[in-house]
Amino acid sequence: MTDQLIIRTEGFAGRISLNRPAAIHALTTDMCFGMTEALKAWEHDDAVQAILIDHSEGRGFCAGGDIRMLAESGAKDGKEAREFFWNEYRLNHQLFTYDKPVVAFMDGITMGGGVGISQPARFRVATENTRFAMPETGIGLFPDVGGGWYLPRLEGRVGQFLALTGARIDGAECLALGLATHYLPAEKLEEAKERIAERPGRIAGILGDLSVTAPDARITANIDKINRLFASDRYEDILEALEKDDSDWAQKERDTLGTKSPQTCKVALRQLKEGAEMPDFASQMKQEYAIGAHVVGRHDFLEGVRALIIDKDNAPKWDPPTPEGVTDAMIDEIFAPMPAGEEWRPLED
Repeated sequence: MTDQLIIRTEGFAGRISLNRPAAIHALTTDMCFGMTEALKAWEHDDAVQAILIDHSEGRGFCAGGDIRMLAESGAKDGKEAREFFWNEYRLNHQLFTYDKPVVAFMDGITMGGGVGISQPARFRVATENTRFAMPETGIGLFPDVGGGWYLPRLEGRVGQFLALTGARIDGAECLALGLATHYLPAEKLEEAKERIAERPGRIAGILGDLSVTAPDARITANIDKINRLFASDRYEDILEALEKDDSDWAQKERDTLGTKSPQTCKVALRQLKEGAEMPDFASQMKQEYAIGAHVVGRHDFLEGVRALIIDKDNAPKWDPPTPEGVTDAMIDEIFAPMPAGEEWRPLED
């Protein structure tokens, strides 16, 4: 078992704490595999009646995945990147279908891969420290780990807004949008975990008892604008709507989109449109695996990682540089199914 996880049982609960504080607990292949093995072991253990997922220390629950590794792999044959996606998405699906109640504590930064291991949980706890985002369009990736399932099921066009802009929202906004089920003060989290471990049949009551009234959710004041200006599934239409609106909010969001990969934004819009119609979560993950396998070796992802994570010049040169240059044929290539025998599959029961 990797030392990047702390896995133990406490009372009637199985507890998994992410343990890479220097990387804000970003997920590695070993972490995904280790979590899957722990969940498999507890699935038929009558002594474990609930699962708690949190982080060991530091300012974030989980900042995402091992982006540098993905880029290094994508620049070669992509094999290691595909292995990571395979295991991460199996973990996402395993949590989504898990029989026992799972409680995810989204205390601090919860982005990318952190969204993937918190959103499948039956109970999702936000705090005053929560900073939630799917920022992948900024590095030429796409909102994966089930983003194509969760985001189009949010109110109106909020999911498309979050996917395209990578906007960071706080715990109160997560609660208002249904991304979190409860809002607790961070100082009450340890008490919540102790009480749940003692009485796992009372999770909803315990979290309700320790909840406090969340602050006003700022995003709710902008939902009308989001629904109007992000209404189209065609990226050029969204940009045009923002440009024609002279409000400061619209101009700020248009400027934000100007920093994103046009290719990835078009991928995200199609991903969410098709995700809204997916028959089940496994189908969604199968598609996202194919997208990930194709995107990870393309120019925009490698360039996005270079500009934002390695060189940190924050000046990626996207190719194509404009939405008009991103053709339907390019997007079709990215969405092409994997070859026979290489398609993603969930864990066998």
